[in-house]
Amino acid sequence: MKMKKVMSLVLALSMVLSLTACGGSSAETAAPAETKEEAPAAEEAAPAEEAAPAEEAAATGADVAGKTVVFIPKVTGNAFFEAANDGAQKYAADWGITVDYQGSATAGVADQVQVINNAVASGADAICISTVDAAGVRDALLEAKEAGLAVCTWDSDAQSDARALMVSQGTPEILGQMLVDMSVDALTKRGVDPAKDEVKYVWHYSQATVTDQNSWQVAGEKIIAEKYPNWTKVADNYYSNQDAEQAVSTGAAILDAYSDIDLIICNDSTALPGQLKAAQNKGLTKDDITITGFATPMAIKEYCDAGVLYEWGLWDCGIQGALGCYLAAYLAAGNEVKVGDVISVPGIGDCEVMANDCLTEGDTTGDTNNGVVLLPERVVFDETNVNNYNF
Repeated sequence: MKMKKVMSLVLALSMVLSLTACGGSSAETAAPAETKEEAPAAEEAAPAEEAAPAEEAAATGADVAGKTVVFIPKVTGNAFFEAANDGAQKYAADWGITVDYQGSATAGVADQVQVINNAVASGADAICISTVDAAGVRDALLEAKEAGLAVCTWDSDAQSDARALMVSQGTPEILGQMLVDMSVDALTKRGVDPAKDEVKYVWHYSQATVTDQNSWQVAGEKIIAEKYPNWTKVADNYYSNQDAEQAVSTGAAILDAYSDIDLIICNDSTALPGQLKAAQNKGLTKDDITITGFATPMAIKEYCDAGVLYEWGLWDCGIQGALGCYLAAYLAAGNEVKVGDVISVPGIGDCEVMANDCLTEGDTTGDTNNGVVLLPERVVFDETNVNNYNF
């Protein structure tokens, strides 16, 4: 397939989240005050016709147009994954690729394996998946690769030999630190001294097999042990399997078992609203207990407005989903990349391929078509900026 030049879109200066270049891992987490005026809703993106001059066009490799990518979430019906699909569909129309969003309302390994197998049988060109269990889907992904499909991951990784590129929201250290920082800030706002007072806490998220959330929890625990030895983890991690009803019942069980708990960290977009709902059902507010974690702004807005939490965070899942699909189509088109290469993604920006050990210490990286691309921005949401977002 012959190479072509694709004109980069002009990015609106105000689009901190929605149109940000992807290279580098050193970007700071944006604080609420910093993002209030800088991150408008997704529909304010610069129109496609505002293209850069021809002399600024960047080579992007073989044409991705016409490729079909099966886009697989952990679970359908969840605000995070639906927003990611919205972003992927929006960009896919500009790129001329087909994004086929397929998943299950149950976050199960068997369901994901079936979707992977269906993708192979359908003649798709590529797969982009957020795994519920890296080991559980490994064989199916290896078979998909053997059948000629390009395999990329996003949000939650597969084992690195079972995929080409992973689009990650950040390293475990970046995201573990973000979770601890939000916890500390919210505790301080309700009058607790995180450095001196005893803080009883626990983690509530999806599953013990989910790669991304477990890595953030492990990194967060390391930070807590080093900086806040006065904190006490009252129980092993609680899991609610990305089931909305179970997230509420699990959240209630935590509150029943530990009536004096100070902090619940929910590094999962289903667990966080479920935990907040459980607290609200018991009449608790942000001044009684600190609950924080990761979820879309609109999924948590009602609890923010009701005064159940001070702050929470995330990244632009629409950009993440779109980028994962583009990279899958890019590889399916016959392009090869290696660590250190920069891929110019129309409408998003330049993305550097990094080694796999930026996510998992000691992990090896293949010579070609294997590595990690990081999103550079994360955002803390609160009552001052939540209405600036529409996902």
